[in-house]
Amino acid sequence: MKIAKAILIDPERNLAYGTAAIALSLFIFAYSTLFGKVPILIYYVIWFPLVLVDYRRVLGNFPRTYWILAFGILACLSVFWSQAPGVSARAAIQLATHIMCAFIAARTIGIRTFTLGTLLGISLVVLYSLAFGSYHYDPFDGDFSFSGAFASKNLLGFFCSIGIYFAFACVFVLRERLLWCGLAVICAGLSGYALIASHSATALIATIAALAVLIGLGGLTPFRPRTRKTLAIFGILLCIGMAVAAMALGGFDFILAAFGKNTTLTGRTYLWSQGLAAAANAPVFGVGYQAYWVPGFPDAERLWAEFYITTRTGFHFHNTYIETLVELGVVGVLALSIILIRTTGGYLVRFLDNRNDVTARIMLGLLAMLLLRSFVEVDVIAPYAIGSFLLYYSAALLAAPQSRQAMERGGRPSPAWTLDTR
Repeated sequence: MKIAKAILIDPERNLAYGTAAIALSLFIFAYSTLFGKVPILIYYVIWFPLVLVDYRRVLGNFPRTYWILAFGILACLSVFWSQAPGVSARAAIQLATHIMCAFIAARTIGIRTFTLGTLLGISLVVLYSLAFGSYHYDPFDGDFSFSGAFASKNLLGFFCSIGIYFAFACVFVLRERLLWCGLAVICAGLSGYALIASHSATALIATIAALAVLIGLGGLTPFRPRTRKTLAIFGILLCIGMAVAAMALGGFDFILAAFGKNTTLTGRTYLWSQGLAAAANAPVFGVGYQAYWVPGFPDAERLWAEFYITTRTGFHFHNTYIETLVELGVVGVLALSIILIRTTGGYLVRFLDNRNDVTARIMLGLLAMLLLRSFVEVDVIAPYAIGSFLLYYSAALLAAPQSRQAMERGGRPSPAWTLDTR
């Protein structure tokens, strides 16, 4: 029996495979730590064999994506100066292969299939947490919060944020048919309930911000490109001005109080100071990728004890840039910033030039969520994590050859694009 290549790697025709692949990948990101190595092997089996189907179309011209790969390459090179070479080597290989999987996904999965797969995957993730999850006591918040089957309420909240966001995009941006809209409503309902139960202020604020960006971009679509660009610049400046004014007038403290937080952000500000102090010892290249939080190292052991982390794993500085500064120094922060800035800027230019580019519109809202969370969480620099997969998928999708963005087909926006080997 011969299987047509198109049902595996053609973004226009691989809806069944692509939806299942994305859904299963997200479930693996959520719970791979619960089931051992087997889920990770399944994750590789989902994506790497697609290279054998047609490597030219799936991989394309790799050197053109140097700006996407720079961070992963730096993580691999950090083995040579790492204070824990074995840990860095293993983590860097995991990150590099994870980036490859996201790259393959971007070359084979269009935004419609990605959205539907995300809805299915998040629904399964939340259902599993509701069925087998539990409440954990937070010694800093002083209350019990629902963390599901995760070790952190904020991670559960992140998955819920993604589910709500893509549900909104499915219904109001892609304008899908009734069946898929039904899935979107189910996903939004499950995610909304779990998000409220988790008491994750970070996830709630990020969800609101991402939806605001998506809605705001929708408000620009009726205008011509020149007007959209003018309004976008005015809107960005207005948001910056309002943020500065709010900070000066105590708006930040008001927001914290509204979500039951104190000025230390439940210990985050102390963690940030400790991270900056640690980064000062190796400011250029850092101590090595994932070479700080290592059992037996005095500083890591001290912070684990101070924050009641009895497992001595799964902890970080709650700031992507400080975490990167400690591990990979200023060079690492620059490499990561290039990915974030170029991807966001690239999609913004695409949207302002073409109002029908639904891919750019959806990705801009998603990137807004990742950027906002990057100041208080560490989502995009770890292997086998949904945040890093989303970031590298977004970046690789931007770099992939496009068939001049989204066209109108029968009154419904099409996110279609075709592959080539350039």
